[in-house]
Amino acid sequence: MKLSSFADYAVVLMSAAARHCGAAKMNATTLSAETGIPLPTAQKLVSRLSAAGLLESSRGTGGGVRLSRPPATITLADVVEAVEGPIAMTACSEQGAHDCNLEQDCRIRPHMNLANNAIREALANVTIASLTREMA
Repeated sequence: MKLSSFADYAVVLMSAAARHCGAAKMNATTLSAETGIPLPTAQKLVSRLSAAGLLESSRGTGGGVRLSRPPATITLADVVEAVEGPIAMTACSEQGAHDCNLEQDCRIRPHMNLANNAIREALANVTIASLTREMA
């Protein structure tokens, strides 16, 4: 399993926003310049992350975006799900998804759900705050 570029960029953008936590608000243009994420992509990400409640935005003079809650309470799972939807390795791992012809007699599904839950839990154990710390 590999994160999409969009999800990867979302993590980078949220990490940049976390480094400025408590400081002046940023906007998509400054986040783009700081991270190297193309501006149109940064704008889409700011929109999606705001809609998911991970960023707060305000318009006008002094407006911009900031984290909606402390970076220690925002996880990689939150960010990935905000831009990609539920974390699911297979279609049958998604809630309500029943579009597999093999699902009725599938002996693998219970095992894939275990793997899917393990991946989601691993992502949920990494916070945006931990990504802003310097590596030793």
